Amino acid sequence: MIDRLEKEVDMLERHLEVLRMVIENEPIGIVKMSNETGYPHHKVRYSLRVLEEENLIEPSSQGAITTERTEEFVAELDEKVDEIVGKLESMKIHASEKNEA
Repeated sequence: MIDRLEKEVDMLERHLEVLRMVIENEPIGIVKMSNETGYPHHKVRYSLRVLEEENLIEPSSQGAITTERTEEFVAELDEKVDEIVGKLESMKIHASEKNEA
């Protein structure tokens, strides 16, 4: 179960890295992103597809570009990550309390 969570976090980290590259270098293509991040082309392509489904990027003839929603998402990201970290910390505390009992 924890292994699956770790894989999901790794995937989210990759999606956010790809999004950061689009924000900083738009328009940008798969090959350049793959070369600069070290992620295989198929993983970059998957991240781009996920980001497009979330309406955070869109394709153009020169490569991926941001959308109107991107800025709002980035502005809310820290708060949402903090909420998730808080939940995980709470789970960690509850688990250690149960082990002490």
